[in-house]
Amino acid sequence: MFEGQPQAEIEALMKANPEFRQLYYRHRELNQKVLDAELGVLPIDDSTLSQMKREKLATKERLLQMYERAH
Repeated sequence: MFEGQPQAEIEALMKANPEFRQLYYRHRELNQKVLDAELGVLPIDDSTLSQMKREKLATKERLLQMYERAH
């Protein structure tokens, strides 16, 4: 998600901000689950998949806000 930003900045923010770290790992977890569901590896219903996508987007937006505020 933060491919364009220096990894050192992301790691520093993760160390300094526990909420950012928690959200970062939650986003990674949701991203993997959504990918697995779309590939058919993780059998879930459409409603659950849609909810996971909404949560993933909300998490991403919050992370980006926190990153922008820190810089």
